[in-house]
Amino acid sequence: MKMELRKTFQFEAAHLLPRLPKSHKCRRLHGHSFKVEIAVAGQCDEKIGWLMDYADISAAFQPVWEKLDHYYLNEISGLENPTSENVAVWIWKKLKPRLPLLAEVVVAETCTARAVYRGD
Repeated sequence: MKMELRKTFQFEAAHLLPRLPKSHKCRRLHGHSFKVEIAVAGQCDEKIGWLMDYADISAAFQPVWEKLDHYYLNEISGLENPTSENVAVWIWKKLKPRLPLLAEVVVAETCTARAVYRGD
């Protein structure tokens, strides 16, 4: 049976969006309590009864989280323009080698605004 698992993480970070007009509020330095949802998908192992251990998702995300949590995102290589869309792609690129079943990365910068990336 095909199954999808989702696990949510949170990190705190500051950023600004340098490509916006100077008058735009997001051009100013500000912070968010970002939420990241990682989805994996594939065939469930019939013997074990699961797709994978949630702990393996956490272990794969931990090094990524350590690079993001309580940092200024603009200073991270590859995140010089840290929109939610770009953060989602950046996380995907870091996670995919460690998490081959990765199907989707969702980055929410507020409780009502999020970007979804499902690979190329």
